[in-house]
Amino acid sequence: MLFSNYSGHLYEAGCDEAGRGCLAGPVFAAAVILPVDFQNEILTDSKKLTEVVRDKLRKVIESEAIAWAVAQMDPEAIDQYNILWASVRAMHLALNKLPTNPQFILVDGNKFLPYSDIPHSCIVGGDAKYLSIAAASILAKTHRDEYMMNLHGEYPDYQWDKNKGYPTIHHREAIVKYGITPHHRRSFKLLPDPKPLTLF
Repeated sequence: MLFSNYSGHLYEAGCDEAGRGCLAGPVFAAAVILPVDFQNEILTDSKKLTEVVRDKLRKVIESEAIAWAVAQMDPEAIDQYNILWASVRAMHLALNKLPTNPQFILVDGNKFLPYSDIPHSCIVGGDAKYLSIAAASILAKTHRDEYMMNLHGEYPDYQWDKNKGYPTIHHREAIVKYGITPHHRRSFKLLPDPKPLTLF
């Protein structure tokens, strides 16, 4: 069972992102403030759950959270700031959109930039330790997946409905065959280095 609170504050916002390792599409981040007595036995790190379970939990979180918000940084911003700081900026944008101001911010990972004058703590693996971060991971992941499913309609050759922009073999084969789109991250290594020829 995950912990419900870290700081002791009533309005503690968990933050997480989704899509850092993708070759295409935005990075999404979410901020979620849960009631201090919130409990859910299946809520955990979104990567450990099936798509069906994530979608069910999204509805629970969005209906029962005190406040939640999702934001994104597009590939151009990722290329400008690098993926780490674009992810942090997306978290800041999500925090900006919260209808309730948090008293404390709990962040998954080990890097963050101070937000306003609100204290924060970074928790490595926090999405498997604290409910609010796990909830943020669910919202960031499901909202991003939905976005990539919509993009798939415009660019079906890349199979973003299946790989969501991650570097699968088919995705990279499509890049070789069709080139890159405006949604690809140009600062990323989109294709692996060719294997050197071996002489016998």
